Amino acid sequence: MLIKLIVELVLGGVAGYVAAGIMKADQSNIVMNVILGIVGGIVGGIIGNLLGLGGGWVSGLILAIGGACLVIWAYRKFIKK
Repeated sequence: MLIKLIVELVLGGVAGYVAAGIMKADQSNIVMNVILGIVGGIVGGIIGNLLGLGGGWVSGLILAIGGACLVIWAYRKFIKK
């Protein structure tokens, strides 16, 4: 259980870093990108489970990157002015 949580946090952090590159986010604020990536990983996982997607770490990473892009977009649109 603890190892799965750690792996998901690491995948979320990687997803945040990759999504920041895709979304052309500020690369100097890596901590915020990792946090948004972790939140995006959770969002992507929830969406993937609702749609019946997932099952492996590659699909989990892809869903996490998609979720992180969505969270970065929402952060820019609604929070960051």
